[in-house]
This record gives sequence, C-alpha cells and structure tokens, in this order.
Amino acid sequence: MDAFFIIVGLGNPGRKYDGSRHNAGFDVIDELVDRYHIGGPERFGKSMIGKGRIGGRKVILVKPLTYMNLSGEAVQEIVHFYKADPKEDLLVISDDIDLEAGRLRIRKKGSAGGHNGLKNIVQHLGTEEFARIRVGVGAKPNPDFDLADYVLGHFSGEEKKVMEEAVAKAAEAAACAVTDGIDLAMNRYNTPRKRKKKAPKQEAEAGPDESGSETETGKKADETGGETETGRKPDETGGETETGRKPDETGGETETGKQAE
Repeated sequence: MDAFFIIVGLGNPGRKYDGSRHNAGFDVIDELVDRYHIGGPERFGKSMIGKGRIGGRKVILVKPLTYMNLSGEAVQEIVHFYKADPKEDLLVISDDIDLEAGRLRIRKKGSAGGHNGLKNIVQHLGTEEFARIRVGVGAKPNPDFDLADYVLGHFSGEEKKVMEEAVAKAAEAAACAVTDGIDLAMNRYNTPRKRKKKAPKQEAEAGPDESGSETETGKKADETGGETETGRKPDETGGETETGRKPDETGGETETGKQAE
C-alpha cells in the first residue's frame, strides 16, 4: 500500500487571518483542495486535514491549528501517525518576507531561514531534510513598519492579483512535487530574482550625485523567534493567555524590539 504524501500549509487559524500575508500556506492548501476535489475537512489532533489523490498518489493536505510558531507540534503528530518519511513524503508551504511578492523558492531541504513556523517543525522532526515551497509576500514598506502588523495584514489591490497568480503557481508546483518529484518542481517553478534596472550614466561634466535618492541600506528585520511580549509561551489552545492577549500569531517575538515572521 502506497504511503500518503503530506502537504502542510502554514498559517494562523481564524477568519481575521484569512488572506493575510502570513497565511500564504493556507491559501495554497485551499487552491489544492479546489483543484483536486480533496475530501474533508476533518479534525485530526492539532490540525484540519483533507484526504484525496493528486495524479494517482494519495495525499493529505494539512492546516495546523496551533498558530504559526507551534506548527511543529501538528506536523510531528501527523507524520508519526502515518509513519511518513519527511525526506520523501512531506512538503511544507510557507510565506517569505525576504522574497518579492509572488516569487517562489522551492528547496529539497535547508534551514528555517528565520521563519519560526519552519523552525518549530525542524525542532519537532529533528531534521531539516524535508521539501518546502516559500511564497514571497514582499518586504516591509519601510524599516520602521511593525513586522507583526505587516505579516498579519492583508494585500493591497495590486498585490492581490500578483499573489493570486503566485498561489496558483505554488499549487501547481506542489502537485508536480507529488507526481514527478521535488527536483522537477524546482527546475520548473523556482522563480528567478528580478533584476534591478541600472541607473542611467551621468554626463561627464555632471557633478556628484545630488539626487537625494535612497541607497539599498535597508536591513532585514530581525527574524529571530521567541516568546510573546509577556515573556510567556503562547497558549497552545489558541485562546487568550492569562494576560488577556492572543497567542503570538507572527511566529516569533512581538513589539519588544525583536520581530520575526
């Protein structure tokens, strides 16, 4: 009997997060459900799952209900129950603020790259050897913009079209990984980085550049993971903590100075 291929989309449960940047993984799962008429959803432990087939291969599509930075608990639970080999039978789909909106990056294995949902999965599985698709959602509009507000926010009208196309492409890439293997999916769907246009050359007699244009000095946001503002571990039930605040849905620390995906 062939083993299930498990596809996990990362995100936060709850209507208010639908369509947010951090829920790009959930959006790809929804696209796959519609395309391949996957059954369900049904509750399985700490996840909502659906079962079906893609190209003849049995699949389980998974949305963890743990909030982002505890995603590993849900993934470990389902991988162990179905005796799946993460290296061969697991694909994880997440958002990525270090990729321009709409760009895909597909890898067979690798580090979490600052994404705390992926980091928690690595910790619980004890391995980095599982395939992943990162869906670019773009960087913060400026360095002072709060990262939590950004990743939990929603796309503008122009961004929506770009992201709809990206979600469709990511679903195609996931299906390709199931039917033809991750190597072919990488070759076919990895999106090259956009080249920046070179500035026009100045006339020889022109003086120093006084245009006042900004340089590329924007530093990446600190993507280290950690506790919430209160220093407490997020409530695994998805409910409010003793302080009355919701669990950390951003997959990392909040406004204490460190911010994460």
